[in-house]
Amino acid sequence: MPEDSPMPKVSHRKKARNVLVQALYQWQMASGSSSDIEAQFRADNTAKIDWDFFHEAVVHILNKTEEVDQTFSEELDRKLNQLDPIELALLRLGSFELLERIDVPYKVVINEYVDLAKKYGASDSYKYINGVLDKLAKKYRAVEIAGGN
Repeated sequence: MPEDSPMPKVSHRKKARNVLVQALYQWQMASGSSSDIEAQFRADNTAKIDWDFFHEAVVHILNKTEEVDQTFSEELDRKLNQLDPIELALLRLGSFELLERIDVPYKVVINEYVDLAKKYGASDSYKYINGVLDKLAKKYRAVEIAGGN
């Protein structure tokens, strides 16, 4: 983000995460390019959303899906193809944010995706998302955790 541009509001980032879950779910079900997915969701959503974050996440996850999946697949108790599509979308997004967006505190990342799991996932999927993302945070954000942040 350029130095002179204002930081996006937290609520705009929260809305972006919400729309990202829907976008990834749709992509998982029907495929499509990152530009097509982004264009459709921009057209369908007139709310104030952190579109820079949305763009970064969609492009990264859709273009590096295997790499993203590799970051959390070792922490799963089942095969990747046995995950619920919402859980898979949430884990991809949470992994992306934990590894690529170190400007966002790990506790915020985990809380956001647990909340989204409560909203979109099966009844106890939030526990699963919490467990996997917590393991990832310990693995990839050890310095931040040790610092007490």
